[in-house]
Amino acid sequence: MQSYSEFLDLSVGFPQEGYSVIDDELYFQDLNLMEMIETYGTPLRFTYLPMISKKIQQAKLLFQTAIIKNNYRGDYKYCYCTKSSHFRHIVEEALKNGIHLETSSAFDMPMIEALEKKGSLNKDITVICNGFKTYQYKQYIIDMLHDGYKNIIPVLDNKEEFNLYDDEIEMDTPCNLGIRIAAEEQPDSQFYTSRLGVRMEDVIEFYNNKIAGNPNFRVKLLHFFINSGITDSPYYWNELEKYVTLYCKFKKINPELDTLDIGGGMPFKDSLVFDFDYEYMVNEIVKRIKEICAEHDVMEPDIITEFGKYTVAEASGILYKVLGRKQQNDREKWLMLDGSFITNLPDVWALNQKYILLPINNYDAEYERVNLGGITCDGQDYYNQEAHMNSVFMPKTRKVQYLGFFNTGAYQEVLSGYGGIHHCLLPSPKHVIIRRNRDETFNFEVFGEEQNSKQVLKILGYTS
Repeated sequence: MQSYSEFLDLSVGFPQEGYSVIDDELYFQDLNLMEMIETYGTPLRFTYLPMISKKIQQAKLLFQTAIIKNNYRGDYKYCYCTKSSHFRHIVEEALKNGIHLETSSAFDMPMIEALEKKGSLNKDITVICNGFKTYQYKQYIIDMLHDGYKNIIPVLDNKEEFNLYDDEIEMDTPCNLGIRIAAEEQPDSQFYTSRLGVRMEDVIEFYNNKIAGNPNFRVKLLHFFINSGITDSPYYWNELEKYVTLYCKFKKINPELDTLDIGGGMPFKDSLVFDFDYEYMVNEIVKRIKEICAEHDVMEPDIITEFGKYTVAEASGILYKVLGRKQQNDREKWLMLDGSFITNLPDVWALNQKYILLPINNYDAEYERVNLGGITCDGQDYYNQEAHMNSVFMPKTRKVQYLGFFNTGAYQEVLSGYGGIHHCLLPSPKHVIIRRNRDETFNFEVFGEEQNSKQVLKILGYTS
């Protein structure tokens, strides 16, 4: 029978970029994962920070190349969507690449102020403030505008949001505003229109009635987000055309308008058969925006993107040990792990999200079909199929087995509730941050130790 290594190569083509097998053990970005496990134990969450900069630079290069190729007259600005991972080490790594930020809730704003005080950013940074805003969120925006953050752009999610800004913002130069368009949902959605944003047919009328002629404000940006993400599909291109056309109509009555924010949705590699032509998609987006603007005799806008998952997903992974093997009937074999999908990778449970799954060791062993079970008592705590096939295969061995889920860096830590209490009171795993030194050696930092029982009991009110 084939070894697991041979099976994987025939199935998907392996090794692949970023992954290699040396002496029967898996390496990720040249990291010896077995050595990490021996040093730090499992379950182990890790974040390899250089990958964040690599992804940002790739996207910036793609857009700049497309702009030159298409003689596009606007500029491009990369904003990091903070909600995908708010951790300081993540945001600081992103900021090293000359990027800007997009926020979604009130506490983003003091986070930005803390980064400014530390010297990680300056007050000239562009901050796109999205979301349905609480009073506190709006007040933070107002206070920071008055404190010299002149490039904060509140994106109006509804008509009423403007009223507080109108009452309280007093500046020497007009405040820049954005308006979010309520996009149409995907054909298979339960809803026709997004709950976020101003109705498309109301945007220009709202501007004319409330903002035009007000010397304290100017609408510089039109924003939309297509829920399918960036895909080469008729739905995506149709929606893009609608919103660029609205931009052109709006621009003709509001010459101050000069920026189109096309949101996020750039996919990340979630499978070993992932196939997405980034170069084609970016070029096609730039090309189509230019063509639509030309049809309406309008100058092309500056383009902003708000990439979150794309920025951080591929930087992180989580490693597990197989605690036990269970043959529950003649067909179903379970590998029981020392962690949980529900608490560590909640998108697996909530959205049926797939990630790259690979064994860490025993590549020379034969292979078998298995189900992976989390350690909670919940029937939904399992993983039993890959994005590229209807099953999971692992080395067939009685030796100690480790495995890893990769490209898990977006949303999983914040949805898990880092440092809080979790289903079945499972502890938050140890978290290691990895950087590269100038001589290309690795620098390891334990960001968070595995949670202990005293911390959990204090949260629950058993101890003070």
